[in-house]
Amino acid sequence: MKKLLWLSTFLLAFPVFANWQLDKQNSVVSFTTFKKEHIAENHRFHNLNANVSAQGQVELTIDLTSVDTNIAIRDQRMKEHLFNVNSFPTAMFTAQLEQKVLQQLTSDSSQMLTLKGKIELHGQTQAVSVEVLVSKMANGFLVTSLAPLLIKAQDFELVTGINKLMELAKLPSISHTVPVSFTLSFTRE
Repeated sequence: MKKLLWLSTFLLAFPVFANWQLDKQNSVVSFTTFKKEHIAENHRFHNLNANVSAQGQVELTIDLTSVDTNIAIRDQRMKEHLFNVNSFPTAMFTAQLEQKVLQQLTSDSSQMLTLKGKIELHGQTQAVSVEVLVSKMANGFLVTSLAPLLIKAQDFELVTGINKLMELAKLPSISHTVPVSFTLSFTRE
């Protein structure tokens, strides 16, 4: 009986063994594009799904049809010509988070770490490393990018789509490297 009580206390003290779900209201994935060499514009995706399993498996899915650039025609063109959402409606990031990272965090503390994982986008998969800050909160934890993740169009066969966007918008240039930032809030299931 004592062992059972001790085990229950241990598991409650370390909620890292639970599954964690994304708090969609308090999470964002945003990116910045550059056109005409010096004009930067911020955009975001509205529909995200993510979870962290009890084993530390991280999975983030971005609904590319939810892109929001604040210009409806540009949103439509990006969906159709850049992302090709009819064939590739989502992008996915997966990684393995060591359980000890969450176990070592106490409430209202943070730790910087490098998450190594992979991105699946437009039918292509690339290994990536991203510097993040993991912060423990009373009801969950927050993962924030410390520096933008740089997505290169050629790595995901997106150059043709960028060229089409330039043609449609009559632009002299659109950058082929896009910085992506995120803040992801997780709560226990």
